[in-house]
Amino acid sequence: MDSKFVSESKVVRTSRVFPNDVNNHNTLFGGKLMSDVDMIASISATRHSRKECVTASTDSVDFLSPITPKDSVNFISFVTYTGTSSMEVFVKIIAENLITGHRKIAATAFLTFVALDENGKPTKVPQVIPETEEEIKLYETGKERAEKRKEHRARSKELANFITTAKPWQ
Repeated sequence: MDSKFVSESKVVRTSRVFPNDVNNHNTLFGGKLMSDVDMIASISATRHSRKECVTASTDSVDFLSPITPKDSVNFISFVTYTGTSSMEVFVKIIAENLITGHRKIAATAFLTFVALDENGKPTKVPQVIPETEEEIKLYETGKERAEKRKEHRARSKELANFITTAKPWQ
């Protein structure tokens, strides 16, 4: 299949915030949220490609509003844009106050995954077909984000070649 609807990669998960999930500000640990984002995004990428996938980058995680133990956390992820073997996955995180029912966008994230063949090499993925207004907007802006990722990766490689691997205690 050369193309798939964005909705075919959609994953939805809702969880509750427990005391061991919060920091000293009584808000959800950012690292916990990031782990959950990577997990759900990996399901979307694998569902879209039907191949083993690896996280190539976490392009952005924007924390927009605190999440508290009074909230449930709803993660919605889907593939928004594809290259040859890469897939951009968008995750929106909605916090819902379980008492009042008030919902807010608590965070958004973009991640990139690469599909692998049976030999662990990058392999072709289907293109995406957006349908909703939100999907179309994310698809139309995907090429620009992909170009920025490519530039950022090149700068990261330059920096990696510059920085030392010497043991800090020597």
